[in-house]
Amino acid sequence: MATSLTPSATADIVARANALFEDLTFTAAREWKAADASRKVVGYMPIYVPRELIHAAGILPLGIVGGGDQLEVIHGDAYYQSYICRIPRSTIELGVSGRLDFVDGMLFPSICDVIRNLSGMWKLMFPKVYSRYFDVPQNYRDDIGGNFYINELAELRHDLGELRGKPITDEELRASITVYNENRRLIRELYALRAERPWQAPAAEVYLMVRAGLLLPVEEHSVLLRDYLAAARAEERPVRDNCRVVLTGMFCEQPPLNLIKSLELSGCYVVDDDLLLVTRWLTGDVAVEGDPLRNLSNAFLHHSESTAAKYEPNQKEKGQHLVRAVKRTGAEGVIFAAPSFCDPALLERPMLQHVLKEAGIPYIAFKYAENSGQMQPIREQAGTFADSIKLWSAA
Repeated sequence: MATSLTPSATADIVARANALFEDLTFTAAREWKAADASRKVVGYMPIYVPRELIHAAGILPLGIVGGGDQLEVIHGDAYYQSYICRIPRSTIELGVSGRLDFVDGMLFPSICDVIRNLSGMWKLMFPKVYSRYFDVPQNYRDDIGGNFYINELAELRHDLGELRGKPITDEELRASITVYNENRRLIRELYALRAERPWQAPAAEVYLMVRAGLLLPVEEHSVLLRDYLAAARAEERPVRDNCRVVLTGMFCEQPPLNLIKSLELSGCYVVDDDLLLVTRWLTGDVAVEGDPLRNLSNAFLHHSESTAAKYEPNQKEKGQHLVRAVKRTGAEGVIFAAPSFCDPALLERPMLQHVLKEAGIPYIAFKYAENSGQMQPIREQAGTFADSIKLWSAA
């Protein structure tokens, strides 16, 4: 199938994903809802929510990751201080400007105090919209944290059933788990292709392909991923003398797309990252047989990504996911890139840097905001890092 695709197929697929990325009025989701009067849309903030529950209710899960560098924040600045990250202000701007007026509910996952506060703000500002702060366990024992999480899942399942007008059945939930298992497998395949041949699947393209999954029905997104994988493998692209890096710290507020492009222009192939973690938070297939809520709980507790926004019960394990990522992808260094004022990422960074130093892995660090416009300093810093790695390797 791959050989039947023309080189232009890749550009066409990426152009579609880029159009979705740039559309701050969420046209695709609006059209999906308008096609059937019974349809509903539930938005969610980044990191992790069990999208399987939303899908099982026949509701479209819509990822809301702020306004990026395209949105001028006018009203949102009135609700939050200047010394916190930008994503809550731009999310408020999306709401008060009417860009989210078609959304029937909003989920705010457990990320930090700012997002917790945003969930309360949303309830005050949009009282007719279902709003929930979705909590996750801090204890990873099945009989303690697992039972807590199952109860959280059960409450959300009940609420979504109320929203659509009838309860969500186990059969519906198992079917949704199956669909999302396939989608996660395709994203893992995409990441594996980039790690193996990063020139064939540039970081900016991979980001756009994954981000499209926040805006499209999961079945449609899986088709898009398959098409891109086939097209990317079929198209020959030049290999550059770039060093291979792991990018970390970008799990919540997303960077401007130009920042990701600038890193590769500076001489860095991004071979792994923690961007848009909701799409691959669970690292393997969720079991389909048995109690679906318990299966989702087990996957979260025992088969999920490590991140600063997730409690790490084993402190000796802290930072080892980065060491493993470097080894798995053949990376030569790590770039810490965190949003300004991101407490989880910035508080954890020194601990992670200590682990990398002990492992002999070079790293650099910088901060950004979702509306960062000046890329030259970041490009120069990343370029210097890439050159240094080449010099160290030669030595």
